[in-house]
Amino acid sequence: MLEIIIIFYSLYTFMRLYISVMQIGYINQEKRKDPVLMAAGKYMVAANYAVAKEKLAMIEHFVDYLIFIWWVFAGFAWLGSLVQVEGSIMQAVLFLFGFVTVNYIVGLPFQLYQTFKIDEAFGFNKMTLKMFILDALKAAALFVVLGGAVFALLSWIISQYEMWWLWGFVLMFAIAVMANVLAPFFMSLFNKFSPLEEGELKDAIITLMKQAGLKSDGIFVMDASKRDSRLNAFFGGLGKSKRVVLFDTLIEKLNKKELLAVLGHELGHFSHGDIWKNITLMGLLLFIAFYLFGHLPDALFTQMGVVPEAGVKIAMLMLLLPLLSFVFTPFMSYVSRHNEYAADKFGSKMGGKENLVSALLKLITENKAFPKSHPLVIFFYHTHPPVLERLKELGYDATTTTTEEEKAAEPTLPSDGIFTYMDEKR
Repeated sequence: MLEIIIIFYSLYTFMRLYISVMQIGYINQEKRKDPVLMAAGKYMVAANYAVAKEKLAMIEHFVDYLIFIWWVFAGFAWLGSLVQVEGSIMQAVLFLFGFVTVNYIVGLPFQLYQTFKIDEAFGFNKMTLKMFILDALKAAALFVVLGGAVFALLSWIISQYEMWWLWGFVLMFAIAVMANVLAPFFMSLFNKFSPLEEGELKDAIITLMKQAGLKSDGIFVMDASKRDSRLNAFFGGLGKSKRVVLFDTLIEKLNKKELLAVLGHELGHFSHGDIWKNITLMGLLLFIAFYLFGHLPDALFTQMGVVPEAGVKIAMLMLLLPLLSFVFTPFMSYVSRHNEYAADKFGSKMGGKENLVSALLKLITENKAFPKSHPLVIFFYHTHPPVLERLKELGYDATTTTTEEEKAAEPTLPSDGIFTYMDEKR
C-alpha cells in the first residue's frame, strides 16, 4: 500500500513540476510578443514576476516531495519516538503539533523569500521583518488554542467511534462553516478595519447593496497597504456577520464608478449564492478525503513503523489531502470560473460595463498580473477566467496598441539571488 501511495504522490509532484515548466516557457515566449492590456514596460515586469514566482514554486514542489518521502519512511516513526506522554488524546495533539511545526519550518524559507525577495523586488511588499514575526506569533497562538482544540476533538472521535471518518467529517465541515462566520474577527487580529467615511462613495455602495438585496453589518476599509500594495475588495463573513471590505489601496487607485463596478461583481457572488456553492464543494472534498483516508489499512502504518493511533491517522490525512485536492482542482476551478463570468455579468449591470472593464485593466496593471497563462495552468489552477476572456465577454477589444512613450517604459529590476528577473535578451 505504501508503494502505491508513493507512486501516486510522485505522479502528483511530476505533474505540478511539468505544469510549472510549461508555464515558464509559455510566459517567456509570450512576453516577447506585442504587449496586450499594458504598456510594454509593465507587460515585461508582469511576465518576469510570474516567472519568478513559478521558479520558486518549482523548488517548493520538489522540497515538498522530499519531506513527504521523509515523513512516510522515517519522520512519523521519529516523531512518535519523541512524543511519549500519558493519555492518547494529549499524545495525539502533541504529535500533530510536532508534525505541523516541522512542515512550517520547512516552508518558512520559501515564504520569506517570496515576501522579502520577490515581492519586494517587484514593489509589492511593505511588510517589515518585525511585522512578519508579530503576524507569525499571532498565528501560532491562534493555532495552539484553536488548532489544539480541533485536534483534541478529532482525536477523541477517532478513539470513540468505529466510523470516526464520518463524524470527523461532520466536525470539520461544521468548523469550516463557523470559520467563515468568524472570519471578520480573525482578520481583525492582523489588520485594522475602519468604517468607511460618510460621503458619496458610502451612499452609493449602500444603494448598490440595497438593489442587490444584501444586508451587512457595515462597510469597512482595511489597511492592506501596510503589508502589500496590491488591490482587492471582498465580502467577509456569513449571515449577520457579512461586511463589505475595501482595501485602502483599492480606494486610492480606482475612481468611484470603478469601485462600484468591482463591488457589483462581488455582489454578483452574493446574489448567486457562490459562497454556499464553494462551501458545498469544499464539503464534498472533505467527505471524500475522510472516507478514503479513514479506510487506510493498518498495514500501511506498520510499513511506516508506527501504530495507527489518532495523531498518526490525522497527520496522514493532512499529508495526503493536497494530493486528493489536486485531483479535484480542475473541477473546482471550472465551477469557480463559471461563477466569475456570471458575477462579471451581474457587476456590469450594477456598475456599468465600461466601468468594470476600466477597473479590471487597472487591477491587472497595479497587481502586475500577466494577462496570459498556459492552458494547463488555466485548466488546473485558475479560479478566475483569463482576463482576456473576461474582457472579451464584456465586449472589450484587447488588441489595443501602446504609445511609443509607453513602450519605452522598461523598469529595471534586480537580477541577484537564485532567479534572474530580466531575461529579455535570451
